[in-house]
Amino acid sequence: MQASTAHLAHHFESLEKQTHAARLGMWLFLATEVLLFTALFAAYGVYRFLYAPTFSEASRSLATWIGAVNTVVLVTSSFTVAMGLHQAVHGRGRRTAVLFGISVLPALVFLGFKYVEYGHHFHAGDLPGKYYTGAIPGVGASIFYTLYFLITGLHGLHVLIGMIVLAVVGALAWKGRFDATYHTPVELAGLYWHLVDLIWIFVFPLIYLI
Repeated sequence: MQASTAHLAHHFESLEKQTHAARLGMWLFLATEVLLFTALFAAYGVYRFLYAPTFSEASRSLATWIGAVNTVVLVTSSFTVAMGLHQAVHGRGRRTAVLFGISVLPALVFLGFKYVEYGHHFHAGDLPGKYYTGAIPGVGASIFYTLYFLITGLHGLHVLIGMIVLAVVGALAWKGRFDATYHTPVELAGLYWHLVDLIWIFVFPLIYLI
């Protein structure tokens, strides 16, 4: 069976239409993810305005160097994912698999640093809501760490999901499931991972630097 029909679902007339539908579905999904994080960023901005001195003091307790390293890590992984898609477009599936595998390694580094960072906050009592026992007085500190854990924790969950997606698609690429005429899953996995990277580009300055 030719590659143009081997991957064609029965309810599509052509592989081209199937690919367009998959891309549209992914972009709609990514739009909902953007809306979700936009709402969280807006909530953070409102509370930062209401509790500006406390939020400023609390943000100084964050390890800015970890945030900076994690930024470099995610940008690097996005580059290798983009290179993996480039290889898939040219029908070099095993190179795609290797590059996606390499992309998972920085993601592990990201989560490792996040584990260290969270461990420090748990030890210091910098916890969300009623569990806050840190050194900064006032309700603003507990709100800050509530939003901090919510935003970074949700982003960390997206990183974990992205790692699984890259690993699965990379394994399929290694088995030769994709070629120059069909590599839509590789493209969609790349789009998701770039969104994860883009979200962090906003998280880092908003929470760690401002």
